Amino acid sequence: NRAIQDGSFPTVLEKAMQDLKPEAAYFVAEDGTRTFYWFLDMGDQSDLPWVAERFFTGLNATVQTTPAMTIEDVQKGLAKAFG
Repeated sequence: NRAIQDGSFPTVLEKAMQDLKPEAAYFVAEDGTRTFYWFLDMGDQSDLPWVAERFFTGLNATVQTTPAMTIEDVQKGLAKAFG
């Protein structure tokens, strides 16, 4: 709410969109809370602080991450698991 009221929300959002270049972005209300779902290709897990800190500090947001795979990733993982 603070970022909406003080006008910083659009700036944080625009900078994040430019930096992160999400494959898709959806904005919803979930359980009465402003929520957005962004789908990003994080090439390295160590990118997580670079992704998340802007939302922690700029919006006082809660950030949840869920790893996801493409079909190619699934196939590669299954090959490793079952050789």
